[in-house]
Amino acid sequence: QVQLVESGGGLRQAGGSLRLSCAASGRTFSSYVIGWFRQLPGKEREFVAAYNWDSRSTTYADSVKGRFTSSRDSAKNTVYLQMYSLKPEDTAVYFCAAAPRGWGPWVVGEEVYEYWGQGTQVTVSS
Repeated sequence: QVQLVESGGGLRQAGGSLRLSCAASGRTFSSYVIGWFRQLPGKEREFVAAYNWDSRSTTYADSVKGRFTSSRDSAKNTVYLQMYSLKPEDTAVYFCAAAPRGWGPWVVGEEVYEYWGQGTQVTVSS
């Protein structure tokens, strides 16, 4: 069983930056893919980014490519989503999720992720 704890959300002005953290307890992230998703009220969750713990491979949604980066801290068993050049349209609840699978095109789909964090609110003002 993997428990995910997210932190780092908050309020920023457009153009600002924010770093989200996703820490795992119960086991390490080894052999896992960690996904980041976001959800606006009344809308479906959408893919933001994915990070392969073992290979450090990453992939990003077109809407955040070049502005968001994902990385890890092995000692803390934590994955980060660093967000730069924030836009008002980035406002959402952000979730991290973990899937005990290898890397592949499926990483953009939320259905394959087994474990989810509680979500953290990111608000970007114009």
